[in-house]
Amino acid sequence: MVREVKEHEEQIEAATQKFKLGNKEIIALVVIGILAVVLVYNTIRITGLATGGSVTGNSILSSVSASEIIPTGTPKIYGKELGVSYDDISPNDPRKADATIDVLGNLDTSINLEGADLQRYINIASQISCEYCCGAESVIFSNGQPACGCAHSYAMRGLAKYLITKHSSEYSDDEILSEMGKWKVLFFPGIHETKAAVLKAQGIELNYINLASNKYRGIETGQASGGSMVGGC
Repeated sequence: MVREVKEHEEQIEAATQKFKLGNKEIIALVVIGILAVVLVYNTIRITGLATGGSVTGNSILSSVSASEIIPTGTPKIYGKELGVSYDDISPNDPRKADATIDVLGNLDTSINLEGADLQRYINIASQISCEYCCGAESVIFSNGQPACGCAHSYAMRGLAKYLITKHSSEYSDDEILSEMGKWKVLFFPGIHETKAAVLKAQGIELNYINLASNKYRGIETGQASGGSMVGGC
């Protein structure tokens, strides 16, 4: 009888030890699982930072290289006429950049628009702003008068006026707006690289209207970006 009781006690003890061991294994597996999740997250985060991206929440914002958005060479048609090149706008040669901005800006003060040309100008120029210099809704008021006094705005307005009066049939409204956008990207390259990355991450086509017009204005808000500006406001 005593032997049977002892054997029964030994069986209970063995079962108890086995149960405790099982609990330890379960806890160990849970801890390993948590560590694995943390490891994967940190790996993704480090990879994103190493490749020049930034992390927003749990997603990686891929970087966009300057070569993808910075226009280069001489603009078709009007480039040779005005003696300007996209390559003139560079932080490496501020004097040349300012001189080129002045060429385009002088067109704004020297060209007066009326009638259909003025209405076309209003339709186009009201779609783009110089928000990195001033807070105006666009570079013009609803009547076509200047709404922003920075040199960049003068340059964009002057270009639009020139293309409307000199090459009206050769450029569509969107093409004129796109040309204005190209110069705006040149004036503010750093912030537009960030904006391009945001557009790309959201599956939005990278073109100069999407990138530089008011269509997606402020979409880059909250993202770290280079504050480089070429030419003075």
